[in-house]
Amino acid sequence: MEPVCLPALSRVAICGGTHGNEMSGVYLVRELQRQKLEKAGSATLTTVISNPRAVQVCKRYTDMDLNRCFTDAILSSPVTDATPYEVRRAQELNTLLGPKGNVGAMDLVCDLHNTTANMGLSLISYSVQDWVIMHIYRQVQRKITSAPVRFILLDLPLADAYSQDSLGKHGFSIEVGPQPHGVVRADIFNIMKEAVDQTLDWVQCFNSGSAFEGGEVDDVYTFVKSVYYPRDPETNQITAAIHPQDHDFCLLHPGDPMFLMFSGEIVKYEGEEVLHPFFVNECAYYEKSIAFHLARKMTVTIPPLQVKRD
Repeated sequence: MEPVCLPALSRVAICGGTHGNEMSGVYLVRELQRQKLEKAGSATLTTVISNPRAVQVCKRYTDMDLNRCFTDAILSSPVTDATPYEVRRAQELNTLLGPKGNVGAMDLVCDLHNTTANMGLSLISYSVQDWVIMHIYRQVQRKITSAPVRFILLDLPLADAYSQDSLGKHGFSIEVGPQPHGVVRADIFNIMKEAVDQTLDWVQCFNSGSAFEGGEVDDVYTFVKSVYYPRDPETNQITAAIHPQDHDFCLLHPGDPMFLMFSGEIVKYEGEEVLHPFFVNECAYYEKSIAFHLARKMTVTIPPLQVKRD
């Protein structure tokens, strides 16, 4: 592939507490603020506690999920007395970090999350053709050995991108687990901190003129669909647990056991394609009836990359 030159990343944002009970990001952002870390080399660093009300009460959200409030439709919706707090906050964050899709937006937005699923470290974004993000992913994957590192693609147009990281010109979420909500584990915190450190190190190297080689990156997973829990049609109560054989990013073949009904029967996967489950048994997804997502694995080729000089 032909080499690519892109503008320097002069403004970077690290955000935590988008979900108020995902504590690694909350404590990491607070530590950055305590250290008064305002620069990453030549880049200005902004640190944000995204949902302070939810953090204060240690809940995922107060009115609605903030990390589903960054679509163009919600960001442009009129604010009234009945507008949920998280919609108001999303519009405030859009002013601070965006405006989304605008030349004045932050150059890079990194949003920090935890999951109860045993997923290791994942970078999540909306494009595998954002060469800045893909090169950051490759550095994180090469440097971090304490946990498996993967990339999850949510293949949506920018207008429909719903998470906070979509406010930046470049953006991604860091997702680390397993960690129960409302607590912080030292090992999970350290994995997240190392991923943030590697990201900021890459930004400094990129801005200083380092040339990054092209090549293949693997362990890229494209979201395909969600799988929902079986439920009683009358009571809407869950009637099964995820089968013990299902694990994050394993292969799920047609005919493999998928759910163990509370009555004892086994529900098998009836899809035609072999796919990879992820966010398996995520606690926060019970309210949405989602048992896990399914993804298709692929390899992506990225071009050599260097900063564009004026």
